[in-house]
Amino acid sequence: MRKLLIVLAFAGVSAASMAQNTNTVPTEKYSVATNSFWSNWFVQVGGQWNAWYSDQEVGKGLSKNPFKSFRSGQAISFSVGKWFTPGIGLRTKFAGIWGKTVLDDNKNTNKYWTANEQVLFNLSNMFFGYNPTRVWNFIPFAGAGISRSCTYNRYGQQFSAGLLNEFNVSKRVAVNVELGWNLMTRDADGVEGTYSKRNLKSKDNDLYAEVGLTFNLGKTGWEKTPDVAALQALSKSQLDALNAQLSDEQAENAKLKDALANQKPAEPTVTKEIVNTPISVFFNLGKSEIASKKDLVNIKALASYAKDNNSKITVTGNADSATGSAKYNKKLSEKRANKIADVLVKLGISRDNISIVANGGVDTLSPVSYNRRAIVQIAQ
Repeated sequence: MRKLLIVLAFAGVSAASMAQNTNTVPTEKYSVATNSFWSNWFVQVGGQWNAWYSDQEVGKGLSKNPFKSFRSGQAISFSVGKWFTPGIGLRTKFAGIWGKTVLDDNKNTNKYWTANEQVLFNLSNMFFGYNPTRVWNFIPFAGAGISRSCTYNRYGQQFSAGLLNEFNVSKRVAVNVELGWNLMTRDADGVEGTYSKRNLKSKDNDLYAEVGLTFNLGKTGWEKTPDVAALQALSKSQLDALNAQLSDEQAENAKLKDALANQKPAEPTVTKEIVNTPISVFFNLGKSEIASKKDLVNIKALASYAKDNNSKITVTGNADSATGSAKYNKKLSEKRANKIADVLVKLGISRDNISIVANGGVDTLSPVSYNRRAIVQIAQ
């Protein structure tokens, strides 16, 4: 008996592994809406082969082979149930008709039926996410109920457990392969046992293997629900980017106002001094696209001066050190510098006259958003 249970357990574990290996494409995990009462109902029908291990056979040295004729028989089953979530369901299962009372190695008929209320756990959906196109679902179950020997007119309590494997043929139909165990009272097979120790041997046990069909009724499947956390994170990210862009533009406006306020009357040297003032072009968080095209107004003036004087230009890219790794910021600052270099080339500056410097992540300015910039100036 113990060896048989171990074999069934290993078979179930192997089935679970195989079930998940059939889905090599990663499954998207997401939340689903709670379904209505009338959704995700199902009925199941099947044929069983069962093997009985009776209390009264203990000590008689009978073969434990489940395929012995004095032990094995056939049965049919019918179930109705509902999935309340993609991972948890409930079903009522009726089974029986032909069984055995094991007294000796002769044929001992026991016509019976069982009724169990069982909780189903779809581990495929629980661990790998709900997937409406998954072919194989691995579903352990456990429950309790009653049994009745029609031959001997006896009732008893029982516990049930097992492994249900569903192979989806379509949205409405699945093929079932089920292994189960019913642990019953000692007279469930109609004969009161005499074994005194309180363990599995003092109970009547029914092991079964079943093949059947599942028919899904009404509305099936589950609808996605919005990922509130993801939406909040996205909104916060967008808001941070807008705030950073606003801060950058306000800082640049302040710089321009200060430059205009301190500008001296035009003199031959003034133009050169203004052109030699470093020009900042600002970027949004994690981006190499220019945040505001207004920054390019000053770039055009500097490019015009450089062309007229055949001057060299240095473009220095920066990223803020508060976000991203050092390696990421180094690459981002280089992308930003090259972005400005491309603009200068379009304005007529030779690429040979442009030097690129990538500072990586820096914290020279406050607030930190001001560091997301590229600095352009005439090389001294």
